Order: sequence, then C-alpha cells, then structure tokens
Amino acid sequence: MGRGRVTLKRIENKINRQVTFSKRRSGLLKKAHEISVLCDADVALIVFSTKGKLCEYATDSSMERIIERYERYSDAKMQLNSTNESQGNWSLEHAKLKSRIEQLQKTQRHFIGEELDSLNLKELQSLEQQLDSALKNIRSKKNQVMLETISQLQKKDKDLQDQNNLLSKQIKEQEKEVARHELEMQNHGIVPSFQLNSLNNCDSYMAGGDGEIEENPRQGQPSTVMPPWMIQYMNQ
Repeated sequence: MGRGRVTLKRIENKINRQVTFSKRRSGLLKKAHEISVLCDADVALIVFSTKGKLCEYATDSSMERIIERYERYSDAKMQLNSTNESQGNWSLEHAKLKSRIEQLQKTQRHFIGEELDSLNLKELQSLEQQLDSALKNIRSKKNQVMLETISQLQKKDKDLQDQNNLLSKQIKEQEKEVARHELEMQNHGIVPSFQLNSLNNCDSYMAGGDGEIEENPRQGQPSTVMPPWMIQYMNQ
C-alpha cells in the first residue's frame, strides 16, 4: 500500500513538535543551499523557533545585502501598485465626469428648445415646470434690481436737490452781505468803486471827451454848477 496524504496541522505533542522542527529545519536549510548553488539565486532564510531561537541562511553570508535588495523591491512594487491604483481611480473619475458633462449639455439643449423629440410627455411637462419656475425667479430678480435702481436714483436726486438748496442759500447770504456792505459804505460817505468809475466817465464826457474842460461853455448853459438857491443862501 502506498503512503497516504498527510494532513498538515499543528503537532500537539511538544516533544514530537520539537523533533519535527529540528528535522524540517535541517531539510529547509539544505534545500535553500541547493537552490542557491544550482540556480545561482540569492537566497535568504530566517526561521524563529517557538522559543524564539533564530536560525538563518543567506547566500554568501550576505543577509543584509539581500534584505536591502528586498526592501528596494518592495518599495518599488508598492509605488507601482499605488500608481496603477491612482490611474485606475482617475480613469473612473474621468469617465464619471465626462458622463456628467454630457448629461448637463443635453439638459441645456432641452432648456433652449432643442432635441425635444426624445422626451416623452412626462419629461416635457417636467421641463415646462422647470422653465416656468426659472421665469418666475428671473422676473422676481429683475423687479428687485429695478426697485433698487429706482431707490438709488431717488437718493441721488435728493442729494442733488440738497446740494442745490445749499448753494442757493449760500448765494443769497453772499448777496445780503454785499448789500449790507454797500449800505454801510454809503452811510459813511464812501462811494463804491463802480460809482466812482461812473462819475469819472460823466466828468470826461462833460469835459469834451478828451479829459480837458471846455473854455467856452455851450450857449444857454449856466456858467456855474451851483444851484441858484445855494448862491442866494451864501449871499445872505
């Protein structure tokens, strides 16, 4: 009879387990050495017993070099897997975004009244309700903007009226100040400059226009400028 298949499971007997470990460890080390020699492969083997005893084997006793090489390989493989995973996620996200954009563009064409043949009655009614709601919102916003604009114009008009009233009041006050100043000058016997200019012009006219007094007054013109009642009063 041939040997039957042995079921691999933990050996419950502690002594048998220790004996089996020693035998299998020697066989494992031998196989590791054989594969490294026959196949020119770098082999590193690390085994810890149940009691924590270390048993190791490395090709040409270069355990550190093989472990360093393994770490570099693990890091590169991890980065490659991460990159592939990221690329897969980006591809999936790109497909989702592309589908979303196409759907939005299709909905936009429906809103402007294009490509409506593919819609059924229920979808057309829904589109109509959305357009009605959008029109109500647009009209409401338009009225709000118009009211705000009118309010701003009214405020601006009021500000201009206030400025106009203030300027008118300042002009009236200046006119009153000028009139009061002229009255004070007249009360003190001071002739304003514009009246002096008028008198000088009259004197020049009476002098003949060239500033010189005529020697022979016109016929019928009195020889004195004093009124008769003043002469009579001076003779008394």
